[in-house]
Amino acid sequence: MSLLFHENGSVHTHSDPQTYFFEDDGVIPNNTLPLLIYQDAFRQHGEEGASWLEKYFESNNWRNSWRSGVYPFQHYHSNVHEVLGCYQGTALLHMGGDRGEKIAVKAGDILIIPAGVGHKCLEHSADFRVVGAYPNGDNPDLMRGEADERPAADERIAGVHIPHKDPLTGEESGLKTLWTI
Repeated sequence: MSLLFHENGSVHTHSDPQTYFFEDDGVIPNNTLPLLIYQDAFRQHGEEGASWLEKYFESNNWRNSWRSGVYPFQHYHSNVHEVLGCYQGTALLHMGGDRGEKIAVKAGDILIIPAGVGHKCLEHSADFRVVGAYPNGDNPDLMRGEADERPAADERIAGVHIPHKDPLTGEESGLKTLWTI
């Protein structure tokens, strides 16, 4: 199946996102929902790409955006899902905690990270940057897998709703079809 979306007035075709499932490893809770990665999802890079991502995410109600890198320590958000759009450089991210997957990302890739899924940056190019955003503009908490976080973090993760729109595809596909419970 292909996804069609508009980028500055033109239509691009992409395959479904890659999906990764991670189990609770006793430290990082992860989620029953899969991590979604759209490779080569957009063509604008650098500052133009960052601006495009911010506007496009906002048009799908993923707001409270920021520009930076990814923390070099394992962390997760227990109260909200997160989208990361890589607009510059390359990185090797470790997703899903110590027992998770090492995933290479590059400018043009978009990751949709379910609440509870651990993530950290292992290595990156000097120019690596992402735009991050959250459904409804919610503010994320920052959990590091410490013993005193659970079971309260597990309860918050279970209460996070599936967003009304995928940050890239809108209402038609993406997480709307892949994050069914």
